[in-house]
Amino acid sequence: MSRIDESRQFLPCHVAVLTVSDTRTLANDSSGDTLAARITAAGHVVAERAIVRDDADDIEMLLGRWIADPAVDVVISTGGTGITGRDVTPEAFDRVLEKKIEGFGELFRMLSYQKIGTSTMQSRALGGVAGGTYLFALPGSTGAVKDAWDDILVWQLDSRHRPCNLVELMPRLQEHLKKAS
Repeated sequence: MSRIDESRQFLPCHVAVLTVSDTRTLANDSSGDTLAARITAAGHVVAERAIVRDDADDIEMLLGRWIADPAVDVVISTGGTGITGRDVTPEAFDRVLEKKIEGFGELFRMLSYQKIGTSTMQSRALGGVAGGTYLFALPGSTGAVKDAWDDILVWQLDSRHRPCNLVELMPRLQEHLKKAS
């Protein structure tokens, strides 16, 4: 359910898009294309876009670079969240996450269940925070990307969404570092 407060200012996020795949290229990355188009249509900026093979070390390295980049607010990946031997995106995310957003994966699977039934149990979609950057790992299908963006992320990444949204929390994501100094 969308609750947009038009009296509030829209604050665009800078989103890095990662496709995890051994076979896709920029020429045939329909899920990455779909995600990038939706990000832009919502008023956000695609800060970077990359395709990385299904290798946890490679994924972790790129995530680390984007987390450290102050020009990236959010990272959204597509692919590698299944349960086969090559699906290692959640493991790579676990290496960098400081906090998990458990509700994202739970909500994604609840919404997905309405469309694909019990097959949704094979998805290990997840969300979290690292270095003040939001990270979301989505399944690689175009349908899953649409579901995650259209039903969850477009609202939570809109600073006008009520009663609350992820954007308004961004200035507070690294409060623990201020206390340590």
